[in-house]
Amino acid sequence: MQNLNINTGKGILSRGLSEKEALEKLRKYGYNELAKKSKKSPVMIFAEQFKNLMTMVLIGACLISWFFGEKADSITILVIIVLNSVLGFIQEYKAERSIEALMELSAPTAKVVREGKVTTINAKYVVPGDLLVIEAGDRIPADGIVLESIGLMVDESLLTGESIPVEKSQKNNDWVYMGTMATSGKAKVITYSTGMNTEMGKIANMLQDIPDEFTPLQKRLSQLGKYIVAICLIICAVVSITGIIRGEDPYNMFLTGISLAVAAIPEGLPAIVTVALAIGVQRMYKRNALIRKLPAVETLGSTTVICSDKTGTLTQNKMTVKKIYIDGKYVEVHENKFPSNEIIRLLFTSSSVCSDAFYEEKFMSKPEESGDPTEIAILKAAWGTGIKKPELNKEYRRIHEIPFDSNRKRMTVVARRKNGE
Repeated sequence: MQNLNINTGKGILSRGLSEKEALEKLRKYGYNELAKKSKKSPVMIFAEQFKNLMTMVLIGACLISWFFGEKADSITILVIIVLNSVLGFIQEYKAERSIEALMELSAPTAKVVREGKVTTINAKYVVPGDLLVIEAGDRIPADGIVLESIGLMVDESLLTGESIPVEKSQKNNDWVYMGTMATSGKAKVITYSTGMNTEMGKIANMLQDIPDEFTPLQKRLSQLGKYIVAICLIICAVVSITGIIRGEDPYNMFLTGISLAVAAIPEGLPAIVTVALAIGVQRMYKRNALIRKLPAVETLGSTTVICSDKTGTLTQNKMTVKKIYIDGKYVEVHENKFPSNEIIRLLFTSSSVCSDAFYEEKFMSKPEESGDPTEIAILKAAWGTGIKKPELNKEYRRIHEIPFDSNRKRMTVVARRKNGE
């Protein structure tokens, strides 16, 4: 981490850095972004399709066939090689482009205080010492220490796997981390670490250091390729030596041995394997699983045991209201809906008005939602009874609030209707 002399006095809380100071720090510490491996060019991706042993064996068979005048066989093998490589290239190229889009997970913009004014800038220009303004729905652009907080809750599931938001307060000098999401409240944060020096950067660095390994299918195909080469050489030698012993012309017997060896090579095997894997990739894609390399599909299919810890890393990170305790009794959900009586509607109206989250169902598309997972679950349950957050936002105006407090274990909101109530 960078060493900073952090002044938590009134000056930094009101003024922030000057543009000159920010530029100097940007030159010193660099951009606030995760280092990326050099991009593979399309030519490089296509060339890598020819690196496996089976493909090299086919290329050798193609050249030998052409040299001995078997042009039809040579062209057939060449077509198979090109088809196999093109299919692999298309899949890997599309996966690389999709993964690049997913890598844009870091906050694209950030609100910082510069020279006493709140300014929205590209997140990569955030520097150590910047004063960040964090509000509900913001993605944290860098690691920092909370200086002021009004009920700030942060979803850190990206780092910890825990789906429940964590309260952040200046009392304990709490930290916030790059890539996490503010679900409610607001805060001012002094930036401490940026780019690869953040906790997210450390994880990214470890991921880049992971060496490429062959999949079980690649290992078996490589082993098969070695067997085929050995068998072909043995066939060529046996046929040639046997013919020479019987008095045949050595040159003709050598050609015969090579022809039999080439005929023994299963030219269609790589193409069949590639097509089968491509079909598997498409099926996985329809289930929202992105596969970078074709052989990885077989590895996933061979998996028998998945080990996971107790956190929510395998959950959907969504909460659902299943039961309500109201008026001295429990009311359970039935067919994903609660009964729409007056007292339940009043409960959902009050809980929705005081919520900082947002939820809206749309026709023929996914619901729009943002905020704390618990509050989203309440808004979703309210929607089923006809209490809709967008309509309440138009009807009620919030005039005062007391943020959530760990001692009170609640938040309080005072709202006024359009008619003055």
